[in-house]
Amino acid sequence: MGKLMYAAVLFMAAASGIVATGTSAQASDHDTPVSRDQYQAMLDQCQYADTPRLRGECRAEVRNNYRIGEEDSTLDCRTYSGVTVCGDLTLSKRESACVQDSMAAGLTRRRAEVECYAFS
Repeated sequence: MGKLMYAAVLFMAAASGIVATGTSAQASDHDTPVSRDQYQAMLDQCQYADTPRLRGECRAEVRNNYRIGEEDSTLDCRTYSGVTVCGDLTLSKRESACVQDSMAAGLTRRRAEVECYAFS
């Protein structure tokens, strides 16, 4: 009886899309289509992450969460000082402090984030 109950619970979980990771089946890897340029910009921006480990994690996140398809008009892509980034940037404490200082000096938050992420 216990095994039958366990199998029923597993079946119900699978049928509802819940998996052991806590995500739904609809939120699978490679689920967000972006243009080829957007995808490449996100991969390229990973070079600015602070450490080799963070650069690797950034690239893995892009590969796991996006796929080349239609352009995503909701993805925040911007270019400042010759650097293009798309989406939210994960900033270190140092970079966040740079953003605050740059904004106090008159830069917009978006520009400050890009420049501090790429150049600080």
